[in-house]
Amino acid sequence: MNLGFYIIMAAQFFSALADNALLIAAIAILRDMQAPAEYEPLLKTFFTLSYVVLAAFVGAFADSMPKWRVMFISNGIKIFGCSLMFFDVHPLFAYAVVGLGAAAYSPAKYGILTEYLPHRLLVVANGWIEGLTVTAIILGVVLGGAMIRPEFTQAMLAFDLPLIDTGIDSGVEINLLIIGALYLLAAVFNLYIPDTGVDHKPLKKNPLYLFHEFNHCLKLLWRDKLGQVSLAVTTLFWGAGATLQFIVIEWAKAALNLDLSKASMLQGVVAIGVAVGAVLAAKMITLRKSVRVIPLGIAMGIGVMVMVAVRDTWAAMPLLVVIGILSGFFVVPMNALLQHRGHILMGAGHSIAVQNFNENLSILIMTGIYSLLIKAGLHIYWVIVLFGLFVAGTMWLVKRRHEANQREHDAVSQLEDARH
Repeated sequence: MNLGFYIIMAAQFFSALADNALLIAAIAILRDMQAPAEYEPLLKTFFTLSYVVLAAFVGAFADSMPKWRVMFISNGIKIFGCSLMFFDVHPLFAYAVVGLGAAAYSPAKYGILTEYLPHRLLVVANGWIEGLTVTAIILGVVLGGAMIRPEFTQAMLAFDLPLIDTGIDSGVEINLLIIGALYLLAAVFNLYIPDTGVDHKPLKKNPLYLFHEFNHCLKLLWRDKLGQVSLAVTTLFWGAGATLQFIVIEWAKAALNLDLSKASMLQGVVAIGVAVGAVLAAKMITLRKSVRVIPLGIAMGIGVMVMVAVRDTWAAMPLLVVIGILSGFFVVPMNALLQHRGHILMGAGHSIAVQNFNENLSILIMTGIYSLLIKAGLHIYWVIVLFGLFVAGTMWLVKRRHEANQREHDAVSQLEDARH
């Protein structure tokens, strides 16, 4: 890997770090406002709304100009969303604006890998990017949890610049300033990402054309035998992963008696496992063998259900690491396979936009259902069991579908051999 790849990684790291620190800061603001408990998972719902609503446009936008420029503009939108929260705009709306920036950022972030690297390096590159992104999630939730602690707030408010009145008089404002600075740092790295030299398609001005083109790409990827399996796996993974973030916080409160600051550290423990799993997958799994990891998704669902039996923090930590390792190990090869198939079928930006549409629609549905279950008063243990059964059962169906596709492919191959 050359310097350009590491600059891409640095830009992604600081942007993801800020996204996750901001989520914890937004949850803390909602709790200070004494907002209903079901508002917390709605943060993720509002964040991902743009991915679904603008899916037809962001892929075309990402393919219309150099990817570094798309990433720079997207980080600017994130900074604007963070500043809205600073000026007391409701966290749900402000985080939705940050989600708009993230929706535009994602096709460029992943699309540049397929433009910049040969396909033989895609699993390795995805392992590094996912591992680094998860490291950013770990540090982001840990940073967010640390910044809402009273000791941090008091220390920062006690720090004065000579002869300058900053006008900052609350811990929330300090947190949001630090997070805004992280977005700014990511934007600076975006400026140094190399141009890949790939031809760019002019952005079509007719929205009906863009919808038609997106719908064509959506059908194309779901009809592809390998594309549909990898898309189903990543769609389930990201919906489940987003919901698991909030399940861990609520479970830590009910089972382990931990506050938000300490519960956010447990989110980091899951993310450590995902990072380890991503790195192991990058080392052990080639693109050709990527579909062999599907059974690990079933194991992940079973692992989640074991959470209901845990009542001790020291027992919780290794279990969450194992759940994370299983997640990272099975999603990274699937992600690389999906990018490879998408790049061949329709181009990087459009492929990632289709992927984002499906994955974030899954996040909207699963976090929305979780919010409704919490509002209905269903105990978190029942939520965990239902969640684990759903993940394991869905992955089993995906496995059956892939086996059926493989049998159909083998039968066609044998028929063609017989003709020759």
